[in-house]
Amino acid sequence: MKQTLKVTGVLSDPTRFSIYQFMVKKHKEVNVTEIANEFGIHPNVARLHLSKLEDIQMVESYSEKTGRGGRPSRRYKLSDEVIELHFPHRDYKLLSSIALESFINLGEPGKKALYQTGYQYGANIMRQYHEQTSTVWLTTEQKLTILRDAGTMLGMYPEFEYSEKAGSVSFQINNCPFKEMVHQNHTMVCQMHYAFLKGMFEALFDHVELTEMENMFSGCESCTYVAKLSLV
Repeated sequence: MKQTLKVTGVLSDPTRFSIYQFMVKKHKEVNVTEIANEFGIHPNVARLHLSKLEDIQMVESYSEKTGRGGRPSRRYKLSDEVIELHFPHRDYKLLSSIALESFINLGEPGKKALYQTGYQYGANIMRQYHEQTSTVWLTTEQKLTILRDAGTMLGMYPEFEYSEKAGSVSFQINNCPFKEMVHQNHTMVCQMHYAFLKGMFEALFDHVELTEMENMFSGCESCTYVAKLSLV
């Protein structure tokens, strides 16, 4: 509980919380000057905010020589630690680990069930998100706005680029909502996430050919996809 109060206390500052969201979306290392310029604050204030985030292990830092003499520059990046808040404590990560291990032990039928469940959950989330609106009357851009808003709500911080000529959407996921599970079985978790995304898209579009181009767990900066849309 003490750690929970510490985390919520640090994130209660709107600027500090915005800095953390900016780092998640940017998905790259930053320095004090970049943060100061982005948020229009003094570098000393930016350094204080970053230090507070480092105190609760949401970011980590290291020194980098500039090659120009003087003091080394300090770089900040997102921590690999997953911050979890529980009021009271409920270990959902443990439950997820048990469920994933069960699917793995079932072999191919377990994989098939996991991917089907991921697809269904993605579709259900989108149906709940736009339950008041019929997709028949939505433009492609409006559907992508719904996808963007839902993806942000889920912590994926997605970015979309629509090509009307190609009838496709290029998009990237800047934060994996399942990253704490990847160490158990990288392939199954990523394929389940793929099915989850496909379910989200096909709740809005009749059929989507979804192709993964890059994966952040293979050394890329983000997970990127191309979705070929059926607009008929």
